[in-house]
Amino acid sequence: MRCFDLNTEKTYAQFLDEQDDLKSFRDEFYIPGETIYFDGNSLGLLSKQAEESLEILLNSWKRHAIDGWTEGVEPWFYLSEKLGKMTAPLVGANTEEVIVTGSTTTNLHQLVSTFYKPHGKKTKILADELNFPSDIYALKSQLKIKGYDPSEHLVQVQSQDGNTLKTDDIIKAMTDDVALIMLPGVLYRSGQILDMQTLTKEAHRRGIVIGFDLCHSIGSIPHHLSEWGVDFAFWCNYKHLNGGPGSVAGLYVNKKYFGNEPGLAGWFSSSKEKQFDMSHTLTQAWDAGAYQIGTPHVLSAAPLLGSLKVFQEAGIDRVRKKSLHLTKYMMELIESELSDYHFTIANPKDDATRGGHIFLEHEEAARICKALKADKVIPDFRTPNGIRLAPVALYNTFEEVWETVMILKTIMKEERYKKYENKRGVIA
Repeated sequence: MRCFDLNTEKTYAQFLDEQDDLKSFRDEFYIPGETIYFDGNSLGLLSKQAEESLEILLNSWKRHAIDGWTEGVEPWFYLSEKLGKMTAPLVGANTEEVIVTGSTTTNLHQLVSTFYKPHGKKTKILADELNFPSDIYALKSQLKIKGYDPSEHLVQVQSQDGNTLKTDDIIKAMTDDVALIMLPGVLYRSGQILDMQTLTKEAHRRGIVIGFDLCHSIGSIPHHLSEWGVDFAFWCNYKHLNGGPGSVAGLYVNKKYFGNEPGLAGWFSSSKEKQFDMSHTLTQAWDAGAYQIGTPHVLSAAPLLGSLKVFQEAGIDRVRKKSLHLTKYMMELIESELSDYHFTIANPKDDATRGGHIFLEHEEAARICKALKADKVIPDFRTPNGIRLAPVALYNTFEEVWETVMILKTIMKEERYKKYENKRGVIA
C-alpha cells in the first residue's frame, strides 16, 4: 500500500484521481480555458452530449419546420415528458410524477397556487430565513394574491448560527395555523442537506402540505421523493445537471394529487389527446403534465437530453460517493494548510448533511474570490463574507482540489487579495 502525507503531497491527490471510477467523464465536458472551475453549483459546464442534443433539436427545426412537433429524432410535443422520465430517477419519483417545464420561480408559483389552500385558522406559509430570495419573493406574492399580509402570514424559521437549520426548530414551527411548508432540500449558502424524510413525516402528522426546492440538491445527492411522500418539489436544471444558462426547469407532484386542478392552467396543462380540440374547457393531463402552463422552450430544454444521459451513465450514487470524497478531502486540506488565515468552514462536516460544495467564511471574501479568479480558479462569492467552492464529481479532480488550496494559501500568505476591492461584482 502506498503511503502519503495527506495534507501536503500532490502525489496523493494524483493517486486518488487514478482510483476514480468517474474520471473518464471529465473528457465529456468543456473546461473553460486553463481554469479550475469550482462554480458548477451556480452554472454547470457544457458536455459534449448536451452540445450534440442541442444540435439535433436545432436541426429538426431546420429540416422539419412546424412538423418538428411530431417528427424527427426527438419530437417536440413529447419532449417535456421524455425529459421528466429521464429526470425521475434523480429525485426518486415515478415517471409520471415529473415534468420538465417553466422556470424555477414560475414552477414555485404554480405549485403554491395549487397547494396553498388557506381555510379556517390554517392560513400561514412556513419557510426559513436562509432560503434563496426568489423563493421568498414568490411566497410573499402568493400571500398577497390571497389577501394576506406576508409580515403576519409568512413564518420563517430562524437559524441558530446564521448558516444552518435545526430539524427540531422547523418541526416546532409546524403550528396549527400553518397551511403549507416550503423549504430547500439543500441550503444554497452552507450546503446543508435538510432531513426531507423526517420533515415530510412530521408535516403530514399535522395535516400540512410540504414541498421542497431542489435547486442545490438535484444532481448532487440522491432523493426518494415518492417513498418519503413529499407533496411537491421544483428545481432548476442548470447547476449540477448542466442543462445550460436559463435551462428549462422541472417539477414533481405526488401522484396522489393527479386529477386535481392546477392552480395556474394553460395551453400545455391539457391532455395531449384533447389539446388541439381547441375547447374552452380544459381537459387536463392526468399526470404531472397538468402543471405545465405554456409551450415548451424546446431549444432551452434540448441540452438536457444530453446532460441527463451523462447522469444515466454515471449514476447518482457514484456521483454522490465521489462528491463526498472530494469535499472531505478539501476540508482536510483547508484545516491543515489554511489554519493561520482565519477561514471558517461553515458547511456541515458530516457526510449525512453536507451537500455538494464547501462554504468558507472570511472577512475578505470578496477580495479573495477576485484573487482566486486572477489565478484561474473560479469560485462563487456570497455576500457578505462567503466563498463557495464546488468540486463537481463529473468533471473536477482531486488534484484540482489540492491545487486550489495551495493557490489560496499563496494568496493569503502574499496578501494578493489586497489588490482588489472587498465588494462583489455586478454578478456574484
